[in-house]
Amino acid sequence: MAMTDTIRQKLTAAFSPTALDVKDDSARHEGHAGHRPGGETHFSVRIVSPAFAGLSRVERQRRVYAVLAEEMTSQIHALALVTLAAGEK
Repeated sequence: MAMTDTIRQKLTAAFSPTALDVKDDSARHEGHAGHRPGGETHFSVRIVSPAFAGLSRVERQRRVYAVLAEEMTSQIHALALVTLAAGEK
């Protein structure tokens, strides 16, 4: 399974998002630290979920990192996050 699919699946199960966009940005980081042939190392995620209501930006990101902890230690080198509660822009 592609890493984008794994990320999407895990975040959907954990947060029931109303919007979720996962992009593989690995090609933009070719030659940089953490890049591997074949990509799937650098990602951007935009997630909107009612589960984030009342949480700080840092706490929201901590929760996403916790869900993806296994992937962060072995496969994902960089993860850019936009975490929003329902109704936020």
